[in-house]
Amino acid sequence: MALKATIFKADLQISDMDRHYYQNHTLTIARHPSETDERMMIRVLAFALNASESLTFGKGLSDVEEPDIWQKDLTGAIDLWIEVGQPDDKRILKACGRAARVIVYSYSSVSNIWWNQTGSRVERARNLTVVNIASETSQALEKLAQRSMQLQCTIQDGQIWLGSNEDMVQIDPQIIKP
Repeated sequence: MALKATIFKADLQISDMDRHYYQNHTLTIARHPSETDERMMIRVLAFALNASESLTFGKGLSDVEEPDIWQKDLTGAIDLWIEVGQPDDKRILKACGRAARVIVYSYSSVSNIWWNQTGSRVERARNLTVVNIASETSQALEKLAQRSMQLQCTIQDGQIWLGSNEDMVQIDPQIIKP
């Protein structure tokens, strides 16, 4: 019998002063059995950094044809495709062919090794941005994971804070490929 996804709920309050975006989002997050809390919280962070009314979670690990997060326009065309982790170059290039913009949020201590192997093969993709989240930061975000979360995300002058009333994590993303 196949394992089922674990459902997490998050009330996410976003104050993005850089984009002038102030909204509350009620998220239902299905965590695949093979997904860690760390990866799930990077997905939440990616959602917060790119939040809009039409941004939604994809099937991610459950379906290789869908990203972790995406945004479609009213015609169904993909405006934004977001991957979390270290996808291979074929997946990245396929996403770049299907979407107007692609963002990869890598994390973990092997991100630099992954980028050294993959970077040269995806350099030609003009619509690709790669962002690295330090492993210490992703591990701190992992500690915020609960089945029911009340989270605040504040973004100002490129500085990012994500957390709850009790515990805030400062995030300093490193842009690997702008």
